[in-house]
Amino acid sequence: MKHNLWFMPTTAMAYAVASSLAAASTQAISGKKQPTITISVVYDNYLSRSDLRTAWGFSCFIEGLEKNILFDTGGDGGILLSNMEKVGISPKKVDIIFLSHVHGDHTGGLDAVLEKNHDVTVFLPASFPEKMKAGIKAKKAKVVEVKKPQEVCGDAFSTGEMGTFIKEESLYMRVKEGIAVITGCAHPGIVKIVSKARELSKASPRLVLGGFHMAGASDRKIKSVITDLKKLGVSGAAPCHCSGDHTREMFSQSFGSQFIKVGVGSVIKLESAS
Repeated sequence: MKHNLWFMPTTAMAYAVASSLAAASTQAISGKKQPTITISVVYDNYLSRSDLRTAWGFSCFIEGLEKNILFDTGGDGGILLSNMEKVGISPKKVDIIFLSHVHGDHTGGLDAVLEKNHDVTVFLPASFPEKMKAGIKAKKAKVVEVKKPQEVCGDAFSTGEMGTFIKEESLYMRVKEGIAVITGCAHPGIVKIVSKARELSKASPRLVLGGFHMAGASDRKIKSVITDLKKLGVSGAAPCHCSGDHTREMFSQSFGSQFIKVGVGSVIKLESAS
């Protein structure tokens, strides 16, 4: 039976995801392995691996693109580095740090990572405080201030700053058959973010992962968001962090096998666009 998006649990209590319109990423294609993008959740308030620590916030490590990206840094540097070590990710592997927004539960681990590896480029919304930008530069890291949509590295892009009171950027990546969208807290609205990424990429969103900022939302609101995301062509949903337990339950019911129960320790594999 074919699905638009499929996943299966691994021995590490993680999830592998790939397009059903092509062979699985672990299978040989014309004698070669299909290139994959791997997303490892290394900080979250939901748990996927019992040997890791949870805390309020979010961070994930993305490899398989032109450069390795650490998306957000969680709220506590000690917890972030400990989790990264246990899943075999060295801070030295990070080429780019992508900060979605200024809140401490997404930037709190930044200094700890820079202490281990300052040879990185930090993409952050231009609205970040000047003192914070100066602090990053003082640690000898390069800072890229993001206002408008722009390329982060090959096949990875920022939506640009979105929202009003809380400015936030989200990341989208070109994958097989479309794009994958990653959000920090989705303060500007998850539907608006996915719509913007779809508009910019002119591609269908295969996966949406991250905080949806819907904790405490009404059933009516959650149903409306699910409907709108499906209209935008979203195939798979992986809400975590600030999405809320009830939101995750309703997404699970609606997306069925294409819902991915994400927490710290989850690993998602996507077929690369190239």
